Amino acid sequence: MQGKVLGWPRAVKRLVVLVLDIVLALLATWVAFALRLDGFYWPEGAQWAVFLLAPLLSIPVFIRFGLYRAIFRYTGQAALYATGMAVLIYACLLSAVLLWMHWLGVPRSLGVLQPLIFLFLVGSSRAVARFWLADLSGAQAKVEGHLLIYGAGTAGVQTAEAMRLSQQFAVKGFVDDDGDKVGRTLNGIRVYAATEVAQIVASQGITDILLALPSVSRDRRNTILQSLQHLPVHVRTLPGLSDLASGKVTVQDFRELDIEDLLGREPVPPRNDLLAQDLAGQVVLVTGAGGSIGSELTRQIVLQQPRQLLLLDHNEFGLYTIHQELQAICGASSLKVELIPLLGSVTNPQRLQSVCDSYRPATVYHAAAYKHVPMVEDNPGEGVRNNIIGTLNMAQAVLHSGARRFVLISTDKAVRPTNVMGATKRMAELVLQALAAQNPVTTFCMVRFGNVLGSSGSVVPLFRRQLTAGGPLTVTHEEVTRYFMTIPEAAQLVLQAGAMGQGGDVFLLDMGQPIKIMDLARRMVELSGLRVRDADRPDGDIEIAITGLRPGEKLYEELLIGDNPAATDHPRIMKAHEDYMPWPALQPQLQVLQQAAEAGDVPAIKTVLQTCVHGYQTNAC
Repeated sequence: MQGKVLGWPRAVKRLVVLVLDIVLALLATWVAFALRLDGFYWPEGAQWAVFLLAPLLSIPVFIRFGLYRAIFRYTGQAALYATGMAVLIYACLLSAVLLWMHWLGVPRSLGVLQPLIFLFLVGSSRAVARFWLADLSGAQAKVEGHLLIYGAGTAGVQTAEAMRLSQQFAVKGFVDDDGDKVGRTLNGIRVYAATEVAQIVASQGITDILLALPSVSRDRRNTILQSLQHLPVHVRTLPGLSDLASGKVTVQDFRELDIEDLLGREPVPPRNDLLAQDLAGQVVLVTGAGGSIGSELTRQIVLQQPRQLLLLDHNEFGLYTIHQELQAICGASSLKVELIPLLGSVTNPQRLQSVCDSYRPATVYHAAAYKHVPMVEDNPGEGVRNNIIGTLNMAQAVLHSGARRFVLISTDKAVRPTNVMGATKRMAELVLQALAAQNPVTTFCMVRFGNVLGSSGSVVPLFRRQLTAGGPLTVTHEEVTRYFMTIPEAAQLVLQAGAMGQGGDVFLLDMGQPIKIMDLARRMVELSGLRVRDADRPDGDIEIAITGLRPGEKLYEELLIGDNPAATDHPRIMKAHEDYMPWPALQPQLQVLQQAAEAGDVPAIKTVLQTCVHGYQTNAC
C-alpha cells in the first residue's frame, strides 16, 4: 500500500493532503463547539459560518507557509515549526473575525480552542503519515547491522534520523563525553558514557561504530580510535563539516577511516603571506602536475590566484584529469586563473626551454620524478635520466628564462641512500646546490619529506586493497618504520618552505614520529572490525605476511645528512646544512652519468652515484 501511495503523482498527493486538512479543520471546529457547549450538538444559525470560515482561513495560510510542498516521510523540525506558525497566524485571523462579527451562539473563546485542536490534529496526521510511509515499525527486521554513534551532537542526531529512514542500521545508542548528556535520551535513543562502549558492544550486538565528530581535533580523534581499535566492530566516520552543510546524512556519506586520523597531528595553520608571496598574480609552473604531489600543489596554488598556472606532465591522462579538476575549482570559486596544460617530459631539454621561453614562469615547482624504489632499482638508467638529468634540464631552462625561484620536491630516501631512487634524488639536490652557488639570479631550494599517505604506490591504498580481497596484508619486515604526512599538509608546507629559500637551501618538514608499518597494518585490520590471524589467534580473520626487505629498502629512514638543522619561522619547517660538490667538480660526473644512463651501463651508474652521494652503498639493506 505504501508503494502505491508513494507512486501517486505529486499533484494528487497535494490534493489529498489539502482535502484532509479541510476535513480536520471541520472536525476541529465541531470538537471545539462540543467542548465549549459541554455536549453533543448539531450546528445551527451563525455557527455554520464558523464551519465555513475555518477552511477558508486556514488553507490559504497553509499554502503561504509551504505546508503542501513538504514530503511527509522526511518531515522534520523545520516543517513542524512552519506548521505551528501557520496555525498561529490562522488563530489570530479567526479570533479577529469572531471578535468583530459577534455572532449569536458562537463563543469568542472558540478562536483559541479550535486552533489548538486543529494544530493537534494536523500535527498528528503528519506524524502518522511519516511513520507509516517510512515503515519505521518494520525497520528492525530489515537492518544490516547494529550501529553505535560516537557523538551526540547535531551530526550524530542527523545521522540517527537518517538511519531511522534508511532502515540499513538499527541505532542502539549514542556515546558522548559530555556528562550532562550521559543517561539521557535523544529521540528515544539512550546516550552512554565512553567508558561503557565495550559493555554496550557486547550486550547490544554492535557491529559498527560511526564517528559523528566532524569538527573534533585530530588528537582527540586519535585518542578515541585507540580506545576502539580492539573491539570487534567496524569503525567508520562521517565527512567533514563542509560535506554536512546540506544537513542530510545517509549511509552513502559514511567513509572508511583515513589513516591520517590515526597517525596525524594537528595541522599548523598556514602563513598566508608565505603562500601568496611567489604565487599571487604570477606565472607558476608545476612539473609532474598529474602526480600525487604535483596535483595537490596545483590545487593549493590555484587558490592563491596566479595569473597563469602551467601544468607540465608526460602522462596525458593524469594531465587531463588535473586540468579538468582545476577548471571546476576555478569555476566554483570564480577564480580568474589561466590554466595551461603542457604535455612534455623533463628528459626533453628542447621542450622545457620552449615552455620557459614562451611563458616566462616566475616560480617553478619541480615534482616530476620516478619515486617507486623497486621500479627504479630495476631501471636505474631511466631513474638517472628522469630524476637527475631531468632536474638539470629544468634548472637550466629556468636559468635561461630568468625565473626567480625553483623548488625541488625531494625525499627522505635521499639521506644516506641504499637504493638508486634515493641516490638519484640526492644527486638532483647536489645539482641545484651547485647551481645556486654560482647563479644568484634564480633562487634554488629543495624540500625534503617522507612518505605521503594516499599517494600512488603508498602502503595505505595497498593495505585497503588487500583487506578488501581478504588478505593477507604484506609487510616487508616486522621492524620497518616510515615517516608519514598527508598529501595536503605536505604540499602546503612545500609552498611555504619554498617561499623562505635564500639559495641552495635544503628544507626538512617535521614528519612527527616514525610509524612502524606492522602497527599500521594491525590498526587497519582491527578498525575494520576484523581480527589479525597470528600464532596467538589462529582463528583470526586477516593474516599479516612478512615478505622480506626489497632490494635497496631500508628498515629506518632519516631526514638529515648532517646533525645541525636550523629552525625557521615556521614550526614545521627546518633547514639542513648539507655539504655539496661545486659545479666544476660535479659537471664532469654528470656527463659520465648521462652517458652511462643512455648506454644502460649499470655498474658505471652506481660508481658515479657512490662517488658523489654520501653514504650510498649498493649492497646495504
